[in-house]
Amino acid sequence: MVAPKISPVTGHYVDVDVADVTYQVFYLHNGTGIPLLCQHTAGCHNHQYRNLLRDPAVTERFQVIAYDLPYHGKSDPPNGEQWWTRQYDLTAEFFQEFVVNFARTLELDRPVFMGSSMGGVVALHLARDHSEKFRALIALEAADYTPGFYLDWWHHPAVEDGSVAASVIEGLIAPQTSELDRRLTMHYYAQAAPGVLKGDLYFYSVEHDMRETVSEIDTSKVPLYLLTGEYDYLSTPTQTIATAEKIVGAKVETMCEIGHFPMSENHDTFMTYLRPILDEIAERHKEP
Repeated sequence: MVAPKISPVTGHYVDVDVADVTYQVFYLHNGTGIPLLCQHTAGCHNHQYRNLLRDPAVTERFQVIAYDLPYHGKSDPPNGEQWWTRQYDLTAEFFQEFVVNFARTLELDRPVFMGSSMGGVVALHLARDHSEKFRALIALEAADYTPGFYLDWWHHPAVEDGSVAASVIEGLIAPQTSELDRRLTMHYYAQAAPGVLKGDLYFYSVEHDMRETVSEIDTSKVPLYLLTGEYDYLSTPTQTIATAEKIVGAKVETMCEIGHFPMSENHDTFMTYLRPILDEIAERHKEP
């Protein structure tokens, strides 16, 4: 009898309190060492990090922890509240408090935070407002201002059946991406609950505006890395570079053959850019 191939990736639920409300949060975990928190993009879930979670070259040094934000994936909306009676709109205050409290609940010692799109944007907020709580921040597909995407169109029934949203996502994927990775990236987006993608974009396009404050980020307190794919038209490489130029000490690079979803599109290509950053973080961790 052939032994079953059981993945080392494990899934768990944990109760996280935000603003006196408890959320049942699901996360995937694999690895040992420095904790690496991974935030998915708007309207999606933690399976975007499937390849990072299964990469032994990463997990031998880092605890990869990819969570589903409340309302996303396997994480519930708040129990004990009639959440269905109000519109879901993600705010900067909630987003930051969730990340900080999630790390505190798991008793993580100054984790590395990495997020893409809205996750990359919140990395900038965390760098400005909570630098002492993180070892490093990696902002993927981020810019200091990303307006124009909070639209009622996203809440139209024809869009929320998943297929239209997935087709929009396809246009953000690099042409070099394999058919499998392209289809999986689109498939994840087809699974969002009604109103969630639009609600995430409230933070991304309405509340987020750091044009005047991003320069307050102090990279002597927390290293900040910005990586953006060359095919991203939501936050373009030009916008990311312009953002990095406002932050003394920030490190920025444009990723070739990558679109808006680097962790989901092409793991090997993504790792050519991420690996040196992780090496640098690991080496710094060894310092007395």
